[in-house]
Amino acid sequence: MKIQKTNAARLLDKEGISYELVPYSFDPDDLAAEHVAEQLGEPIEQVYKTLVLRGDKTGLFVCVVAGNREVDLKLAAKASGNKKAEMLPLKELLPNTGYIRGGCTSIGMKKHYPTYFSEEMAAFDKVYVSAGQRGLQLKLSPLDLAKAARATFARIADTEESSDTEET
Repeated sequence: MKIQKTNAARLLDKEGISYELVPYSFDPDDLAAEHVAEQLGEPIEQVYKTLVLRGDKTGLFVCVVAGNREVDLKLAAKASGNKKAEMLPLKELLPNTGYIRGGCTSIGMKKHYPTYFSEEMAAFDKVYVSAGQRGLQLKLSPLDLAKAARATFARIADTEESSDTEET
């Protein structure tokens, strides 16, 4: 099966960043990170989800957290220079980012938003993030991903594992 390159993959190519495109079988009724990790046969701690938030001062920003964690709205607001932050309503995701739920990635959005990666991500050699479409993940170094996404590592996730995950 030939894998179609996504916009995110083409941008990584342009930056000279090494990555692997990894297809998986997705279920439109189960877009949780646990399902993605299970399909990939990888630990949930290395499968990351991309979430878009709105801050009260800075507007939209992006948080990328492990599949078994939730973004902490207070920590995310603090990291992004906001007093408060809330999740972007789902209906606003596609018009603002160009991506749909379950296929959102921090690379190649319609415009660049300030981007924050959960600090523990930097400890891994390789992580998985959406390649910009459902059913396809990017496997790459978190440091390379941070470079491509112009992201900052910050404390933005809760410290307890969570099973209520939304987006990858």
